[in-house]
Amino acid sequence: MSKATPVGAQRRLGRAHRYTYLIIFLAALLASHSASAQVPALPTTAPGGLIDADDYIRADRLGITFVGFIDNAGPERYRNALILGAGWNRWPLYWDRVEIEPGEYDWLAYDKLVATDIRHGLRTNAILLGRPAFWQAGTGISNLFQPIFADGTDSGGPDVAINLGNPWAQFVHYAVMRYMPGGVLAQNNDFGADAGIRAWEVWNEPDVPQFWNAGSETYARLLKVAAIIIKTVDPEAKVLFGGLLYANDQSFLSRVLRLIQVDPLRDRFNWFFDVVALHSYDDPWRSGWLTKVVEDTLKAYRIARPVWVNETGVSVWDDYPGPVWAFSPEQRNRLATAQQQAHFLVMSAAFAWSKGVEVVFYHQLYDDCGNYPAGTDFLPHSGELCANGACFGDAFGIYRNQRGSHCFSHHPHANTPRPVAQAFTLLAEIFGRQPFTPVSLSGIDDEVTIIVFQRASEERIVVVWNNTREARTVALKAAGDFAELRFINGVTTMMPAVDGIYSIALKPAADYSFPDLESNRSSAIGGEPIILLEPPGQ
Repeated sequence: MSKATPVGAQRRLGRAHRYTYLIIFLAALLASHSASAQVPALPTTAPGGLIDADDYIRADRLGITFVGFIDNAGPERYRNALILGAGWNRWPLYWDRVEIEPGEYDWLAYDKLVATDIRHGLRTNAILLGRPAFWQAGTGISNLFQPIFADGTDSGGPDVAINLGNPWAQFVHYAVMRYMPGGVLAQNNDFGADAGIRAWEVWNEPDVPQFWNAGSETYARLLKVAAIIIKTVDPEAKVLFGGLLYANDQSFLSRVLRLIQVDPLRDRFNWFFDVVALHSYDDPWRSGWLTKVVEDTLKAYRIARPVWVNETGVSVWDDYPGPVWAFSPEQRNRLATAQQQAHFLVMSAAFAWSKGVEVVFYHQLYDDCGNYPAGTDFLPHSGELCANGACFGDAFGIYRNQRGSHCFSHHPHANTPRPVAQAFTLLAEIFGRQPFTPVSLSGIDDEVTIIVFQRASEERIVVVWNNTREARTVALKAAGDFAELRFINGVTTMMPAVDGIYSIALKPAADYSFPDLESNRSSAIGGEPIILLEPPGQ
């Protein structure tokens, strides 16, 4: 996300390697004298039509980032997200878009956005983010370390006014008072008792300099101020530690916890956070691994908290605005095919849920502008534009951009879903209707990965895929006589058990250029995952 270009604000990660890759990519392309002879053809067949449904699941453990956001909350976006089965929307509430002059606030655009989430039945993960230029103090925020309350303390209470000299405290207070259930917006619109924001995330990727470079001590203060106000105003709200990327800084969470550990108010306010948020890209295994990293870090301080993976995804290269002409692994580094993108989502969610993650958010509903400035646009091409500037973009979207979008508006099949749409719907249908618990995970470093979940009804859910470049058959021990196999493309088949075994044929993993595997797997994104459902009581 980028507060400098809010229309193109869905910046994933903030990772320097993306821009390094762009420079390397362009150099490689221009250096190749035979590039034009190796360019694959652009897609010519229309993708499948819009997924349809008679009702909406609104999965409580599945969300999508930027279903709607301040610059685009159109009804079609919400309709598409609901058809997919999403239960959550995640977007940034930019302080600098609200406080336009010191002490002067304009909430109109966010009033519309929050009301739209509420009217569509989506819960909101709102990110408190951004800083008006007039409250800048070096890399930090003016007067952040002033007392939170007007009585000169940080402890205050519900009947104590907020300190007017602490601008961050004022902003957080106004935001929560306005958008909490029963708050100003709810009262003005006669919303129900539970209608409003109850998940407040304090900043985005504070472990990445692109988003936060004021250090762990200042972030600890930022988090503390926000948490105390949120909990004082709405004790039922959840405070999220800003989504961590773990790109280069592996110790940010621990450094912040070390500061909170000695704070006299830590126990009264639950260590100033209720949930740790993570961001996991490119390699689905990281969604589970990073969850364990967080849990181990918390355990060192003798605390435990739920984990949300509130950004996960991978960009594609074989569809506009991706580099469809890319012909070498170096040019496709960390970029997947559209089909692999669908595989990634199922694997990432399965790894996350296997480690107890509460909510998984796919990033993002449309391509929008991705990592690029608002207005970045070009016609589909075969690489010839790369000598003259921006020639490809991020294609994270479940949907391709609409005509007239702020960026990347020329897809020949605009506003249509990629295969990842069917993957999301499959997850919503299986994991979004009833509670489930993880049972086992095996084969991370083997040829086949198997992740098992179970419902209270004792229905067994098995997610399985092939990590190798050769076809494989896996033998799963059966607890009954038959099971249902569910595929990403929407196909469902019934499989009988033979001698107490389900024999499932698994497709091989396709080529995926990911040079930094942090396990012994042969491929970061495996072959097509299959989900087996075995009914209880057979």
